[in-house]
Amino acid sequence: MAVNVSAVQFRQTGFCEFVRRVLDETGLSPQYLELELTESLLLADANVTLSVLKELKNMGITLAIDDFGTGYSSFNYLRQFRVSKLKIDRSFIRDVAVNPDDAAITTAIISMAKSLKLKVIAEGVENEGQMSFLRAHRCDEIQGYYFCKPLTADKVADKLREYSTEPQFVTKPVGDNQDNNHCEMSIH
Repeated sequence: MAVNVSAVQFRQTGFCEFVRRVLDETGLSPQYLELELTESLLLADANVTLSVLKELKNMGITLAIDDFGTGYSSFNYLRQFRVSKLKIDRSFIRDVAVNPDDAAITTAIISMAKSLKLKVIAEGVENEGQMSFLRAHRCDEIQGYYFCKPLTADKVADKLREYSTEPQFVTKPVGDNQDNNHCEMSIH
């Protein structure tokens, strides 16, 4: 289960305790929770951020940097924050199959992440050209309309049954806005 965390939520006093309480109430094992944090959130107050991230990692939660490449990337922080995944922003994916600059940036992000033993997720994948490029460059997962449009919660079970023989399929609702829901599928 992946959840986007806003800067406001992350900086609230007791955020880690809140996450613990939700895990206890839902019975979800921490290893199945992934918190997605933006670069700007991570870089805002590094000392506070680092202590919260360490506590979350110690709980067994997976951390992902969302929209990687759109902020003021500091590779030093990539090491310190002990994240498990990088999510390549859709702005690089949109023209990745036709724009040499986007292709070079995306390839570099994937290569760097692999060197750091991080999983890589591409956001905003909508067509076969993008999918082929990402597969050829060993991107681990994709998100976007290529596999499905946003789903309401009651349609998720039907979609899971439909893809039961396909690679792992996960929908991740984000907030209350269904237009932000997206599908993610492994491309191994």
